[in-house]
Amino acid sequence: MRKTLSKVIKGIKNPELILRHFKLKALKKNTKLSDIEFLKRKYKLVMGKDLNLDNPKTFNEKLQWLKIYWRDDRATICADKYRVREYVKEKGCEEILNDLYGVWDNADDIDFDKLPNSFVLKANHGCGYNIFIKDKTQIDIKKIKKELNKILRQKFYIKNREWVYEGIKPKIIAEKLFDIENGFPKDYKFYCFQGETKLLLVVSDRGNDTKFDFFDMEFNHLDIKKTYKNSNKEIKKPEKFKKMIEYAKKLSEDFPFVRVDFYEIEGKVIFGELTFFPGSGMEKFEPEEWDYKFGELLKLPEVKYNG
Repeated sequence: MRKTLSKVIKGIKNPELILRHFKLKALKKNTKLSDIEFLKRKYKLVMGKDLNLDNPKTFNEKLQWLKIYWRDDRATICADKYRVREYVKEKGCEEILNDLYGVWDNADDIDFDKLPNSFVLKANHGCGYNIFIKDKTQIDIKKIKKELNKILRQKFYIKNREWVYEGIKPKIIAEKLFDIENGFPKDYKFYCFQGETKLLLVVSDRGNDTKFDFFDMEFNHLDIKKTYKNSNKEIKKPEKFKKMIEYAKKLSEDFPFVRVDFYEIEGKVIFGELTFFPGSGMEKFEPEEWDYKFGELLKLPEVKYNG
């Protein structure tokens, strides 16, 4: 006889986490729910409290509000890992774009012989759709193409109702892969509000034991924990810190909030991406007061989208 779910989780160390996992999985499959109802249910499951859309105060709540009530066609262009290059060029920042090797609608069209020995393959219509190729002579091309075509069929929008991804035509792009033999380079992620850089998140040790560290614009370390623990190593200010701020202001000036990501490679600023809903607005801050402090910085648009 098949075990019931309650019997399966009984005796497990953290049964609440297991139960939440199954509830989130079931919620994801329920595509008939309106965006508002979906987000209210998921927010409750993930954050452990009700979502206030009528009078949002915290940063996480306001990101959910933006998902429901804010629309800007430029945001969809900027969320597209390929078309965002157009936006960066329009803003006069073309020099920070990473080298682009190719773009395809179908992974079967990729000619690996024409690509360099190392590169990164990315899907443009979501987050985390990356395959890092250090040495193409050692890869299973057929397997990679199969995985990429599977990714192209996925609808990232459904996962967290982030509308910026809904209208993106899925593509695969190939870009330059920087040296990752000694680990991935640090991510410098600027939290920008109405075109002003207010906070910086530095992500280090990615792929190994990821660390998150927040700084103010004077590069003072802030006592904030979010998703990952702080680094136990000294994090030095990037050489091009002021230049990054200049770029971030240009790239964020059109939006109420956007996170602008960079790398610093061999003394040069390299653009990463623009992110409108970090952590999909469902990541807890420690201490919680920072959720409110971030929220105070985000001024919501007066005009609401009515669908």
